[in-house]
Amino acid sequence: MSSAKTLTSVTAGAALDKAAYKHYVLFVLFVSYVCNVADRGVYGVVLESIKTEIHASDFLMGLIGGLAFSVCHSVATIPIARLADRWSRVNVLSLAVTVWSVATAACGLAWSYSSLLVGRAFTAIGEAGGTPPSHALISDYFAPSKRATALAAYAMAVPIGMAVGNYGSGWFTEWYGWRAAFVLLGLPGLLVALLIWVTVKEPPRGYSDGRIAAGRAAPPPFFAVCKFLLSRKSFVHMSVGAALHAVVWYSGTTFNAAFFQRSHDLTPGETGSYIAAFSLIGALGSFAGGYLADRFSTRTNDRRWYMWVPAAACLLMVPLQFFAYLSPDLTFAVPVAFSVMFVLASMFFGPSFAVAQSLATTRMRSVSASVLLFIQTMIGLTLGPAVVGLISDALQATRGDDSLAHAMALIGIVNVWAAAHYCLAARKYRADLATTASLEAAI
Repeated sequence: MSSAKTLTSVTAGAALDKAAYKHYVLFVLFVSYVCNVADRGVYGVVLESIKTEIHASDFLMGLIGGLAFSVCHSVATIPIARLADRWSRVNVLSLAVTVWSVATAACGLAWSYSSLLVGRAFTAIGEAGGTPPSHALISDYFAPSKRATALAAYAMAVPIGMAVGNYGSGWFTEWYGWRAAFVLLGLPGLLVALLIWVTVKEPPRGYSDGRIAAGRAAPPPFFAVCKFLLSRKSFVHMSVGAALHAVVWYSGTTFNAAFFQRSHDLTPGETGSYIAAFSLIGALGSFAGGYLADRFSTRTNDRRWYMWVPAAACLLMVPLQFFAYLSPDLTFAVPVAFSVMFVLASMFFGPSFAVAQSLATTRMRSVSASVLLFIQTMIGLTLGPAVVGLISDALQATRGDDSLAHAMALIGIVNVWAAAHYCLAARKYRADLATTASLEAAI
């Protein structure tokens, strides 16, 4: 259906210009993203428990957390985003939250490796419908000068969702078993889906840019959107940079809990508490990345800061990666290194998402977010956990339980490559922005 809650250009000002309602919508979208990340993060904490039960290798466990999830997520992201550009983004989002919540809970019923893989595949399909419509909604609620900050605030859900998922699944596993962890963290999302559908209004497309797109105007053909975005070198380099950084990011979300349990002999509950604390600290990085990019670009009148901020964060992470995983000191050195590393790791979200939205026209925004996520997920989530699993298995004979720690340290080098692409994106960003602005003016 065409949402009855869609606002017309006549009523838009009365509702959308209210700061309190804008921030309410941002908060609800944030909560949905917390559920998304928490449900995705359950697997990492329960990985060791499942591996013990089904006797799988690190590589096979990495496939469920990486390749299987990423393929389903990436394949589903673009058609769902295309639907969001044509239909109500609110409706698409509420349906997506419902699907991933039910699928997560269903993983608790898995009886074999293959059944768990199927459950995680459906979780991935549902989660594919979370970010693209949310980004498009935020872009229509917040003006360009505040958009990176708003998207960064939304992206704070990633570390906070990780904290909720790790803490909850850690203690639920210790108290009730890994199956209960999936169920108890999955089902609350159904309430969030209902809240979105009932209370979030669908804004006119392009409202915050001062251009309300015609209600019946069709979005450009999908392949035309892809051609437009991929012809922008800044978009391509930014997407590759984000994807390479995601290789490191997703390696951590999949194997950090196993690392603490193997290298530091922590219980699932203790592991979840540690990672939850690091994730909450990392939320500062999610906000800081967007805020600093907005702040520096406004003060210097140079939009390239949207690429320079994540580039600097990626480079600073590299030595910390080695220190965090190879130090034996769990009382001070490891917690400090992990805390700073989580802050830096989260700084790419807001600037990268803002660039994807700014380079797209108003009728391309959901697809723009989905193309970025497709590239990021296919490279980052497919390669990261699988490569770490292979390295860990290869080092098992010589490093024993510390093989995973060495694999996690080595994968951090990929961040140097990521920073190089962010810098290449900065070189073309201003020219590509001008092209998009010219195209919008001609519509």
